[in-house]
Parts: sequence; C-alpha cells; structure tokens
Amino acid sequence: MRDVTLLQVFEHRIAQKYLKRSGIAHAIAVAYHAFNLAKEHGEDVDIATKAGLLHDIGHFTWYRNGKWDYDLYRQNDIHPIKGAERAHKLLIRLGENPVRARTISLAILFHTDSFLPSNDIIRTPMQQLIKWADEKDEEKGGMHHYRKLDAERARQSIQRLDQMIDEVQPLSQQS
Repeated sequence: MRDVTLLQVFEHRIAQKYLKRSGIAHAIAVAYHAFNLAKEHGEDVDIATKAGLLHDIGHFTWYRNGKWDYDLYRQNDIHPIKGAERAHKLLIRLGENPVRARTISLAILFHTDSFLPSNDIIRTPMQQLIKWADEKDEEKGGMHHYRKLDAERARQSIQRLDQMIDEVQPLSQQS
C-alpha cells in the first residue's frame, strides 16, 4: 500500500492553493503524461504522477500593468526551486516516504531548465520523464496554465489515476 495517494495530495489545502494558481487542468494533464511515460520507460508510476501533478506549484504570477507578462516571467522565474521545496514539505507532512518525497522534489526541481544559467545538467531518468511530460502539455505563451477543469471532473481524474497506479504498480514497489 502506498503511504500517500494522489488524491490525498490533490485535496490538501496547500496543494489546492498552488495548483489553482498554476492551473489544475495542466497539472492533471502532466500527471497523466508522466504516468504513461513512466509505464513506458519502466519507472515508478506513483513517483512520476505525484511529480507531474505538483511540478508547477512553485509558480509566482508575473504581472506588469495588470496583465500577465510572459517575458517578465521567463526572465525572473525560479518556480522549480520553490515548487520542489513546497512539494517536499507537503509530501512529508502527508506522510510520504522521505526517500520518495526527495525523488519527487528533485524531479520537480529539474522539470525545466528555464531557471538554469545553462542547459548542461544531466537528469536522472525520472527527472527527464517529468520534463517530457510537461513539454507534452505546453502551449505558446504559457496558455496551458489557463485551461479550466471542473472541480468534480478534476477529482475524478485524480481518482482514476490512483486506480491506474494501483493496477500497474505491484504492492512490493509501493512501499
């Protein structure tokens, strides 16, 4: 049995606060992409879906003159750093295994290179997988953060992902 389900993560007030800020529809889409990529590449689907869901919880909204400024965001953003910190704290608070929480947080930290001075880092397979999952759902100008998803449909999508994880991941790998 997993220590923490995706639904427990999703329903936590801290996750809700930051997922709403960065876009619940995008977060869930990336979680699904991460699940499928993890399954395809033989990686841990539970870790991948949690990292996919939480990958953008470090976002700060960059506005200029009352309007979202994508260029300002691209120049000043460090959301992967803040997101990794928030995710780790949240997961530990929920009772996630500390090693798994660290792996999830590091995948969030390296899901993009937008904050890095150069793109010469070598990612682990899980970190690369989360980067690919995010890229699969990107839209020009950051518009993927503004898609809407009904709250009940979002919850049902998360519950379905939890079922998929339990069906794919043997119990021996869930501890």
